[in-house]
Amino acid sequence: MPVTRDIVATYGGPRRAIRRQLALGPREDRALAVLMAGCVVVFIAQMPRLARQAHLSGEELNPLLGGTLLAWVFIAPLLLYALALVSHWVARAFGGKGSPYGARIALFWALLASAPLILLNGLVAGFIGPGPALTLVGGVWLAVFGWFWCSGLYEAEWGVS
Repeated sequence: MPVTRDIVATYGGPRRAIRRQLALGPREDRALAVLMAGCVVVFIAQMPRLARQAHLSGEELNPLLGGTLLAWVFIAPLLLYALALVSHWVARAFGGKGSPYGARIALFWALLASAPLILLNGLVAGFIGPGPALTLVGGVWLAVFGWFWCSGLYEAEWGVS
């Protein structure tokens, strides 16, 4: 199934979507591709906000973009790998039977599947700016991301047969 259909299917049932991802077998290249795609989408989503910031403050846009690129494409993946491992350890302490790979897929897929809301958040930040609309969209993104991650982690740790 194409990634876009999987993303839409995740909104209908995140546990089924993660179950499908885990059924493909543990492949670290797939996990890394999902993570990098999610991080690139977050970077792209930051562009309107950074353009607004550069315009309003008179800063140069390129250094802002370069710093954000470094943060999201090079540093964030390392931190997300560490966060996935810690979430696996916490799940294991509460009786989880899954693998670290399952915890990685749950986190990475939650990031990529919530990409439409991340992009909307970036557009609101760039075109409307700070305010209730940005807070609302950011809160919705955070809630959806948390829902996807918790559902996926539950499926990866306790849904395994």
